[in-house]
Amino acid sequence: MNDERMASCITSVFFTVRVDGAWRRTHADPADHHDPAALARHHLRQQATRLLCQYSVLDLGAAQDAANTALMRWSHPIPGLEVAGSVQLTATARDRDLAAEHARRQQTLDLEDALQMRRLAHLQRVLADPDLRRVWWIAEFPDRLSELKELTDALEGLPLPHDPAQDDLRGDIRHFTDRFITALHTPQQREIFLQALTQTLHALGHHDLKDTAARWQQRDDPGSTPT
Repeated sequence: MNDERMASCITSVFFTVRVDGAWRRTHADPADHHDPAALARHHLRQQATRLLCQYSVLDLGAAQDAANTALMRWSHPIPGLEVAGSVQLTATARDRDLAAEHARRQQTLDLEDALQMRRLAHLQRVLADPDLRRVWWIAEFPDRLSELKELTDALEGLPLPHDPAQDDLRGDIRHFTDRFITALHTPQQREIFLQALTQTLHALGHHDLKDTAARWQQRDDPGSTPT
């Protein structure tokens, strides 16, 4: 098969393909087929077509390697017949130009999407933080301060944006801890928390952490003597 046109991963952009193949009978009697060579060509053509549609014509080397890795192994389209082949790929100047233009447009779209996602993540981070939200609203809408409470009520429970670089559980614990510490307004609340924390760490066997928590408790105890 020479100068076959096979689709790439981009619509209307094609590889120009040459396939050299071979077929052989096995010990088993092959199925009744009047032209084994035609069956072999059809099988190799299907294999190459299925593989090449995953690649761009700008990646000729990778596409050719992938196709040859598959076609060079003997396969069995029907009992009693084995088929193998090799592929040589080229691309016309027009197909390369179309693929390059598609790649440029796709890169532009990807950059725009990434920028938009960063903007949305920044806005989410601002709106999820009460202090930042207040400053942002004052800066953006100084004549609509009376509407800030409505925005706060509407955003109740809005989480901070997820950072893919951080473990999900770590991020959740860090966010919970920040909110929890902010909620401890009085010395009595802090004392109860530190007592429970010290007992928990002792039960878990984390003695270094327990000692640290105990020092925090002594620091917050009004009757303790500073060391």
